[in-house]
Amino acid sequence: MDQFVHIQGIKIKNFKALKNVTLGRLWNTQDTHQLTPLTVVIGKNGTGKSSLMDAFGFLADCLIHGVESACDINGRGGYEKIHSLGMPGPIEFEIYYKENRNSRPITYEVAIDLDKDHRPYVLHERLRQRRSGQRHGRPFSFLFLDEGEGRVWKGNADGTQEDDVKNILREESNDSEAVSMDDKRKLGIATLGALKAHPRIAAFRKFIEGWYLSYFIPDAARSLPLAGAQRRLNVHGDNLGNVVQFMERDYPKEFHNILISIANKIPGIQKIDTVKTPDGRLLLRFNDKGFKDPFYAQQMSDGTLKVFAYMILLADPTPPPFICIEEPENGLYHKLLEVLVEELRLQTKRGKSSPQIFVTTHQPYLVDALSPEEVWILNKESDGFSTIKRASDIPLIKNLCNEGIPLGGLWYSDYLEEYK
Repeated sequence: MDQFVHIQGIKIKNFKALKNVTLGRLWNTQDTHQLTPLTVVIGKNGTGKSSLMDAFGFLADCLIHGVESACDINGRGGYEKIHSLGMPGPIEFEIYYKENRNSRPITYEVAIDLDKDHRPYVLHERLRQRRSGQRHGRPFSFLFLDEGEGRVWKGNADGTQEDDVKNILREESNDSEAVSMDDKRKLGIATLGALKAHPRIAAFRKFIEGWYLSYFIPDAARSLPLAGAQRRLNVHGDNLGNVVQFMERDYPKEFHNILISIANKIPGIQKIDTVKTPDGRLLLRFNDKGFKDPFYAQQMSDGTLKVFAYMILLADPTPPPFICIEEPENGLYHKLLEVLVEELRLQTKRGKSSPQIFVTTHQPYLVDALSPEEVWILNKESDGFSTIKRASDIPLIKNLCNEGIPLGGLWYSDYLEEYK
């Protein structure tokens, strides 16, 4: 039986270099394997790894900030910059998602386009789910919005298979109500997901709000933040000391176990704690067995800071449900990469609180520790757009890995490009 994951598949159209890519299983591709708990995307520079990572960030930003702001923030530069060059149609996403192992999968579809004023807005949005016991046929839409107009079904009502928005608006039911969005630049799931009458929408909204994207920058972690416990690392890790404060205070046992684990991975590290300066700032302090005086984060290597930050992130007793990490190998000694992969994989097996982890990399040593089912290969085609394929879908690659040849070595030898 497949290990449970929240996102079983995702389809992306017209977002940057991703003209039309699909990873994993969708509602109408049930013969396809779902995404694995640990999913790693590899590819040469410029193949679209950062675009794929940013697709998740863009969706989360659309929910939190609205689609117009999401097109502008985080260096995206506006709709025209992120829309696939020269391609017709809107930017589209489709996510095939399960709230828990026993729930029926939900498909979320959203299309973002320019209105008559050339401003981004939500062209189309839909949530759908098959009826209990239904194994074939189209799922029933329980949220359907077309240019801000549509209908939503309350509670766990089945909804409709109708696609025409005019017919949907005319439909009358005790289980549904007409919807007219005041602001077409906000997602319907953002507004309706705040209401108790729509628990499925609320659960999906909460799931996306919980996504965590890591672009850890060691220099940011060397900053001196103001003292004050914080639960979770931010995107660049410049609040690492604050998270250490939180773990020391709220989860001392787990923090002690982190230190033991780090000592096994990075010889010499004996103690890690925080010191508050007279002006209220926070110093992250490392005690090394071979030295009398401690080192501070400003003096530690990039690799040590990065391993420590990832261990803190993964040890969270209530981790984010979906974690994206871009190129975790940067600054790490190559023998630590296999250790990191095992730690990532271990965290996906924690039980009900296990996160689903999505990683991009271009480091063969990291890929050596992975199975072909966990690895997706991005390639740039002659038209400038990316294609993606799971390594296990290439028979020769799967057979070679079964014979004991490491997947990273095959990638280094250009086998994965030769059999794209």
